Amino acid sequence: MSTELQRYSESPLPQRYTEPLDAEELKFLERKASKDRSNYFKVFQLLMLLSFIIPFAGAWYRAYDGAPNAFSLFKFFSAAGVLLTLSSVSTYIAYRTYLGKMHLDIKDKTKTIEKNHIMKKMYVGSRDTYHFYIDSAVKLSIEVSHADYLLMNVGDEVSIEYTTHAKEYLGYF
Repeated sequence: MSTELQRYSESPLPQRYTEPLDAEELKFLERKASKDRSNYFKVFQLLMLLSFIIPFAGAWYRAYDGAPNAFSLFKFFSAAGVLLTLSSVSTYIAYRTYLGKMHLDIKDKTKTIEKNHIMKKMYVGSRDTYHFYIDSAVKLSIEVSHADYLLMNVGDEVSIEYTTHAKEYLGYF
């Protein structure tokens, strides 16, 4: 490890401070929250449908095996109830865990700005993109412009912006 890179890897945690979100960033978050909410609803609808299809398919399988009383209403509704409960609880927990943080960001209207150091520069030829690996706990690498890739070197300081609660990456400067 080079001495310059070693000096930055032993430095204390990156400096962080918060600022208000600008109007464009707030609109981005609101659109993303709306899209994610719609996706959660679609997944929940699919899980509800599967909660009834799976017990029905199981009854047909039992009937194919020649089981007596394969189409028991009690077995069907018990299995459907268990699957619906699992689907509902898991979807609710995922919704509250991930989308809840985004709603906090929209409510608080803040973003975090973190000063980091470039640890490594990389060009990805297959995608024709340029990346900096940084010493942030929130974001491992960031995609940068060609001009910034040529201008900045390992050890230089770069600041990233992300939402305070959901840690949604907003950009760098």
